[in-house]
Amino acid sequence: MFPVIFKFGFIQIYSYGLMVAAAFLVSAFLLSRYARLLHYDKEFFWNFAFVILVGGILGGRLFYSILNFDFFLDNPQEIFMLWHGGLVWYGGFFGGLISASVYLKLKKKPFFKTADMVVPFVALGHAIGRIGCFLNGCCYGRVASWGVYFPVHNEVLIPSQLLSVLGLLAIFVILRLLQDRPHRDGFIVVAYLLCASLERFIEEYFRGDSPRNFYGLTVFQVLSAAIFFGAGIVWYMILRFQKKTQTSV
Repeated sequence: MFPVIFKFGFIQIYSYGLMVAAAFLVSAFLLSRYARLLHYDKEFFWNFAFVILVGGILGGRLFYSILNFDFFLDNPQEIFMLWHGGLVWYGGFFGGLISASVYLKLKKKPFFKTADMVVPFVALGHAIGRIGCFLNGCCYGRVASWGVYFPVHNEVLIPSQLLSVLGLLAIFVILRLLQDRPHRDGFIVVAYLLCASLERFIEEYFRGDSPRNFYGLTVFQVLSAAIFFGAGIVWYMILRFQKKTQTSV
């Protein structure tokens, strides 16, 4: 739609990069305010959000590069051109998870309790980032008689990016409601994984950028199903082994 949102001479501001920056700033700001209400150090959460951002971008880009190995083999310079788009949620999630785990261990903070505070704002940031996908024209939907005309594809496509925005905003609201109620440590993280994987599984039916090589399913639907069932197992373990007397955070 609008890959370059502003251009003046040699200065160009790319819509994808702008929305990624907006996603970080909005999510980190709201998280720091929420943390302050609960008497946490807001500076810690600004730093924590930045660590997650860096780990998420690296992981998301690595996964995208693996899935498009031939393209990047012929165009290695494109690996560093993040403003062209090309991040995968699964890679971003695991990259952010690893970086968050290391950071929390170094800071000697409880993983699940801290992660429960963060994940609703991760969903919000993801939603804002999806607007960048829409403006950039990546993560596009299937050709349809209804939808939005994308000049970069010269087709009328289902605006799957905007459908994803709505789904992720709904997840954010659900998680925030759960967050303010008494819950076991790790419950919000598991709820996020269940909701986000289900959202992506459904979204793939509207997407037009992934081949269906696994009995009519895309690789992302297979991964979504694996994460969903894995999260279900973790949920059972939390309910089975954690004490029932937990206070809200």
